[in-house]
Amino acid sequence: MAPMSARNQETEAVHRAGFACFVGRPNAGKSTLTNALVGQKVAITSNRPQTTRHTVRGIVHRPEAQLILVDTPGLHKPRTLLGERLNDVVRTTWAEVDVIGFCLPADQKLGPGDKFIVKELAAIKKTPKVAIITKTDLVDSKTLAEQLIAVDQLGKELGFEWAQIVPVSAVGDKQVQLVADLLIPLLPESPPLYPEGDLTDEPEQVMVAELIREAALEGVRDELPHSIAVVVEEMIPRENRPADRPLLDIHANVYIERPSQKGIIIGPKGSRLKEVGMKSRKHIEALLGTPVFLDLHVKVAKDWQRDPKQLRKLGF
Repeated sequence: MAPMSARNQETEAVHRAGFACFVGRPNAGKSTLTNALVGQKVAITSNRPQTTRHTVRGIVHRPEAQLILVDTPGLHKPRTLLGERLNDVVRTTWAEVDVIGFCLPADQKLGPGDKFIVKELAAIKKTPKVAIITKTDLVDSKTLAEQLIAVDQLGKELGFEWAQIVPVSAVGDKQVQLVADLLIPLLPESPPLYPEGDLTDEPEQVMVAELIREAALEGVRDELPHSIAVVVEEMIPRENRPADRPLLDIHANVYIERPSQKGIIIGPKGSRLKEVGMKSRKHIEALLGTPVFLDLHVKVAKDWQRDPKQLRKLGF
């Protein structure tokens, strides 16, 4: 039998690594929480519901663990083929992760959508589930306490116990690291799955497209909530540049569904599109660490959300 001190060292040396996903209604704070935990923007955020379309893996590195966060689209009642595909992505992800975080905003009462999601979670027997009450900076302590009790009660009604219930404010940076502290012990023992320093395994072109889409959504949320898709056609270093002054040329197309939407995106004398380019370029340069020339074009892909061929072309 090993001496006690050796056994303690073995216990301390356990390394855990695995996947956690945040689920919840659209706009429940999942992307903001992912970014806060990773410490850098890896998921796009917007106060329009249904912003996330790809599962983004954000990677949290700790000496004793590696927590890989899979951000999913919000589960919702689909009205289009795109909506159905997004829901399929969510369910596939749930089946493959080690722990599920259910996000519920503190400032919104538990609604039918939340109950629908938790009912689906209850059917996944073996995976531990953590309830995360987000946006706690928006409510007083009494409202927060009522929300904590309500979510605990909902689990009991559906026949399961939450592994943890934790309130958090990603914007106010309150208890963000506690979320990671509570998720890590629920991961399997494993060596690191990604190299130290990696923050996401999303291809750069996908992330660049998402940053452009986030900027494009900013001014037109009411007119075009879901009609915008972005495809980066190419990213190529500019030839014949001095080594100390590189420039990356990025050519991207912004797709909308109808010709009438073109004017909304472009704006008077191209002002909107110019603003989209300036905003997204700043984030892209921060992401890639190099100066960028961004060439944006607006194209119409008629009713792309309902057309399987168009969806494939746009990467869904």
